[in-house]
Amino acid sequence: MEFRQLGKSGLQVPVLCLGTATFGGTTEFFRAWGTTGVEEAARLLGICLEAGVNFFDTADVYSQGVSEEVLGGAMRSFRREDLLISTKATFAFGEGANQVGSSRLHLMRQIEGSLRRLGTDYIDVYHMHGFDALTPVEETLSTLDTAVRQGKIRYIAASNFSGWHLQKSLGVSERYGWARYVGHQVYYSLVGRDYEWELMPQGLSEGVGALVWSPLGWGRLTGKIRRGQPLPAVSRLHETAESGPQVADEHLYRVVDALEEVAGEIGRTVPQVALGWLLCKPTVATVIIGARNEQQLRDNLAAASFLLTPEQVAKLDAASTVPVAYPYWHQRGFQVRNPLPAAYRG
Repeated sequence: MEFRQLGKSGLQVPVLCLGTATFGGTTEFFRAWGTTGVEEAARLLGICLEAGVNFFDTADVYSQGVSEEVLGGAMRSFRREDLLISTKATFAFGEGANQVGSSRLHLMRQIEGSLRRLGTDYIDVYHMHGFDALTPVEETLSTLDTAVRQGKIRYIAASNFSGWHLQKSLGVSERYGWARYVGHQVYYSLVGRDYEWELMPQGLSEGVGALVWSPLGWGRLTGKIRRGQPLPAVSRLHETAESGPQVADEHLYRVVDALEEVAGEIGRTVPQVALGWLLCKPTVATVIIGARNEQQLRDNLAAASFLLTPEQVAKLDAASTVPVAYPYWHQRGFQVRNPLPAAYRG
């Protein structure tokens, strides 16, 4: 398993990370993702560790803390020092005006709660799950810096920030000498390439590594969707597709056609190729995979066992390209002074 440096930090992470939103499934939304319990979770962690993947991602709001509890129970079957654990806070956890956001009050409560639910003394990577525009950036970052100095958090990361939100946060950390965001958990897939417009160049410039969530485009790139065929009778897409970013049918079919072509060339599955494409892209430190069962997990883990060629990546790039928004289309007309990030990371 390849390990990569997480942004401008000393932390090395495997190129694949197991997301645990499928653990618990005690709320209506997350029940559609999965209902994995402690025993099954421990087995999945063991499979990951055998493959060299020791990075596991959760969040306080996944099943309102139950995902963390299940992961914590599964972790007891292994040595804590062999594991890298990521969790998050910011979104609403319970009711009340102060049960949401990135304020000092909420974050201190959520850090302690996550440590308790996970059954650990420290969190390796702690994300702000979204940007809180109502809390001063200084308040959020000073709280996180204190937790780092106390040893409760090792590294901090952002998630779903805009470019200026992240840049402002990095500037505040630099000004006061506080812990800085070394990672940015982002949505990025062959049917969702907005990350490349601004956040990827920013990551390259500022040393912020990408941790990619929903790499299969909210389940659209699992290989279950085919041109001219209905959705399978049993599919998470029936419950979740409407809550994610929408993708035009013809664009999706064009991407899937290209994925099937490349998959046929190298004897791989459609989701393996979709994950492999991401691993060839600049700034990507790790890709967060999900799995409802052992078969899905083993199939996704195999994405790290091969490397696409530049020609294959170019074919997928061409099939998934969409018009970009302003000012990016204007800047791309002046690439002599606004060069694009490399299209391939070998």
